[in-house]
Amino acid sequence: MLLCHDCHKSIDADKKGIRYPADLLLKWKDEHERRIAIACGVNPDKRSNVILYGANIGAQLSLLQPEHAKAALFPQMYPAEEHPVKLSMSWEGKDDKEQYWTTESKNLNAAFNRQIRPLLEGSLTEHFSIFALAPIPLLVQLGALFTDKIAADVYQLRREPCKTWEWSTGPNPLNLIVNRPTDFSKPPALVVSLSDTIAHDRVWSVIGKDIAIWELTIGQPGNDFLKSKDQLSTYRTAIRQVIAEIGQKHGLTTPLSIFPAMPVACAVELGRVRMPKAVMPWIIYDQNSKRNSFVRAIELGGNHE
Repeated sequence: MLLCHDCHKSIDADKKGIRYPADLLLKWKDEHERRIAIACGVNPDKRSNVILYGANIGAQLSLLQPEHAKAALFPQMYPAEEHPVKLSMSWEGKDDKEQYWTTESKNLNAAFNRQIRPLLEGSLTEHFSIFALAPIPLLVQLGALFTDKIAADVYQLRREPCKTWEWSTGPNPLNLIVNRPTDFSKPPALVVSLSDTIAHDRVWSVIGKDIAIWELTIGQPGNDFLKSKDQLSTYRTAIRQVIAEIGQKHGLTTPLSIFPAMPVACAVELGRVRMPKAVMPWIIYDQNSKRNSFVRAIELGGNHE
């Protein structure tokens, strides 16, 4: 077993094998060989560019650990580069200020054009792995920049039973519910109640009652329900169908107001299913804890496309 000089001396000095018995050394060697076999056994076409995006959420800074993100890829994929692509910027802005959304939105667009678009033009770049922790409107914008035409996997930070970016492999069915309005003559609003329930009066208090509310939800909204890639795929199919149906019922010229309460991966995928030339403009709202209400955050349509 190959060791550094000092470790060799320490083990060799243990003549009776009390601290370093043979079975322990063999166990270490076996574990290391299996880890290397997994890392090196991934097919070369499974290389993926790791993308980290974090933005200030309320009073907290989003911290993404590159090693934790890269570990979530194995054994299906492996990082294309030692260092991930970081789209974040550091500043003192908070999401209760209007300037925050303008600044973060412009920075995200600029960072994407500067760091991601050159990769898309490279012949070796075929896949991206997206790890993001940021306010939902910015995550939707991030997804819209990537689109679903680019091969990408979106990851979700799971907090139970322990914090990890790795998906669960067990069966986790996801039963989504679509509640449709009865009057399609009014401007549409989409309420996505997945991680929390959004009461309609919270929407009315912001944009009035003269609207047609569509809702995508589950039986018991709550945190950490999203556990598997299959669930995310189910959600992606459902939200794409809902967006298409809203366009059919209301046309493509009336803006769609979106009020989201969803996991970060769902927010990115919401943006990815957006088809700029086939949907109406989106006005995305964000729940602001200081104001205790939703605030208009980002508009997708024209400026970002």
